Amino acid sequence: MKYTDKVEYVDTSIGTVGGDQDESPHGGGKTHPGACLPGGLVQMSPDTITGGDNGTGYNWCNKTIEGFSFNHMSGIGWYGDLGNLQIMPVTFVEDLRSGSNHWAPLTKGTEGWKSAFSHDSEVTKAGYYAVTLDRYQIRAEATATTRTGFLRFTYPEANEANVIFNFSRRIGGKADFEEVEIVGSNRIEGHIKCTPKGGGFGLGAGRIDYTLYFVCEFSVPAEDLQFFSNEELTDRHSGSFAAEDVGLIARFGKLDSPLVIRCGVSYVDLDGAKNNLKTEADTFDFDAVHAAAAEAWRYAFDGVAVEGSDEIDLTLFYTCLYHALLDPRTSMDCDGRFSLNHKTLASPGYTHRTVFSGWDVYRSEFPLLTLIRPEMVRDTISSLLAIAEERQISLPRWELVGVDSNCMVGDPGAIVVADAAIKGIEPYDLEKAFGVILASVRCDKEFDGKPFTSARPDCEQYVRDCFFPKKLSDTLEYLLADYASAKLAEFMGKPEEAKFFADRAARYGENYNAELGFMAPRNADGSFVYEADRYDDDGCVESNIFQQSWFVPYDVEGLSKLFGRERMIALLEEFFERADFSRLWNEDYNHSNEPCHNITHYFTMLGLPERTQYWTRRVQKEAYRTGAFGFCGNEDVGQLSGWYVLSALGFAQVCPADTRYWLNTPLFQKATVRLDPNYHTCSVAGSLAIECDHDPLEYPYIQEVLFNGKTVERNYLTYEELTSGGTVSFRLKKEQ
Repeated sequence: MKYTDKVEYVDTSIGTVGGDQDESPHGGGKTHPGACLPGGLVQMSPDTITGGDNGTGYNWCNKTIEGFSFNHMSGIGWYGDLGNLQIMPVTFVEDLRSGSNHWAPLTKGTEGWKSAFSHDSEVTKAGYYAVTLDRYQIRAEATATTRTGFLRFTYPEANEANVIFNFSRRIGGKADFEEVEIVGSNRIEGHIKCTPKGGGFGLGAGRIDYTLYFVCEFSVPAEDLQFFSNEELTDRHSGSFAAEDVGLIARFGKLDSPLVIRCGVSYVDLDGAKNNLKTEADTFDFDAVHAAAAEAWRYAFDGVAVEGSDEIDLTLFYTCLYHALLDPRTSMDCDGRFSLNHKTLASPGYTHRTVFSGWDVYRSEFPLLTLIRPEMVRDTISSLLAIAEERQISLPRWELVGVDSNCMVGDPGAIVVADAAIKGIEPYDLEKAFGVILASVRCDKEFDGKPFTSARPDCEQYVRDCFFPKKLSDTLEYLLADYASAKLAEFMGKPEEAKFFADRAARYGENYNAELGFMAPRNADGSFVYEADRYDDDGCVESNIFQQSWFVPYDVEGLSKLFGRERMIALLEEFFERADFSRLWNEDYNHSNEPCHNITHYFTMLGLPERTQYWTRRVQKEAYRTGAFGFCGNEDVGQLSGWYVLSALGFAQVCPADTRYWLNTPLFQKATVRLDPNYHTCSVAGSLAIECDHDPLEYPYIQEVLFNGKTVERNYLTYEELTSGGTVSFRLKKEQ
């Protein structure tokens, strides 16, 4: 069906398969289908399970729902976190556990309160989710504002209307302490404390520590409100209750109209939650809130509009754009306050944000955002700098609610700051940010007169020899960060520091093992670790020697001299030919994980643009599908989607802090990107139009490119050119 409203193309069920699936080798996107706004603090979604490698709490392969909670991450592994304030509508209460929570197993009941459901009853749209709970025959609907969540429950007329509140629930673990107060028959409020003691991200290894404050109001007064704990009802029907395991049953009797529950949340304090609710959701009109959510997404999608003939491509494009705009999300209240290191701070003119999956998103997600939502980038790097200053640490690598979980490797915070600053998207104190970067690479013990902790491991050897013993991925990731830092220093007029970083980045060739014919990890004495073949994974993070050997995006030409140009091209062809792009994992080109992203464009950089055009189209068409199994791997907080959106527009920024956007054939015949004059020059026009003279699905190769009427004599356009606005015209042909 062809839609006139771009919002209708979004299908939030795409990619919702979690870790516990065996139906297909394709899948594992680990997205959630819930309701939220672009960059919204609240991501209101159903929970099918608590436990296993199901980081969003929803896995399409599960058959039951245990409730709906207010904060979820999208597309992540490492067992997840958040998923607080879980609410479940029921018509009767038999057991006081969900029955599908591995961290709080059912011990006194038989089945739990979970309910079977059918995917046929689900509605999964931008800003809206609905499902029928078969066990209770309740229709449950969800929508959201930025900081509040709305639930609407329609009960069978002849049945009792009850709601179970599960305050101890948390993805990847459980909350440590909850305190809840019954304010009246239609209002409860309280807070939920989560620390590494209760698990969470990395089952506690992520060291995530936060408190979620909430205020919930009901459109109909409850007839009775009763606490429970450890699967036992208490005698408390009023007042407050505090414990490690707190639940509440709200009984409404028989209702002749739907029950609406609205909740404001905050990571700052209870006053923040109250104010967020009052400011954003002073109504029980569910349909009005839903309409406003759809309008917010409609405006966001107007910023990147495409026209094409393939309805599946349009669905995938706008669903990927949707995922690319979820994070980094706001973590501050309406009044500008946010919590950091157990302190309440006020934002000095930017939106403090959280959920920065740095190792993933610096590759495509942030290059996309610098074009379509530069204020999100500025907010994020300002937020990262605030965290680094407050905690006296390196710029965070994988940040969640103000904590650097240290997940993955490298220095992506430095990379994102360098890339953004060079594009004119700067934090409030670029000098301070550069100081943090310099202190990190040198592993200084003090910065700005205070003790400082660098995120770089085994750094003494790296500072001296520019490699980490037995760690190839770490070495190449940090060398890229050094390259980006060199470009930043050059941009800032710091020639000595620029040379320091550039000299380090240039030493990547020392990791090439000529005997093996590939990059390889090295021992502390500089000798190479023995590798049997290219598929060994010693020293490689979520990759192998073959995949990691290409990771020098800042000097592809130099890399070809190490390998031999013809050998490198032949190996790259083999790399792609042997891969099944739809699989969850490949030993050759592996689109399901980030180290391989953007390698399709190496062909263009080596003088073979037609091969880039061929392989990029293959990846677009085979690694992305509709349906729950639609993503070939973890969506990774916008990165997998960001790659798709950017390539569909016809570009890839292969190397951060290098403002060249390399060309590939667009996926759509027409596209328009709305530019932002606050960050982009817009010297030619306020938008960037991308046009093809033929349908690119039938004419997949580029014959000529014109920019504002002039032939482009190279295979890239710069960020400065793109953001000046105007028209990029692709003249296409059918054959290579």
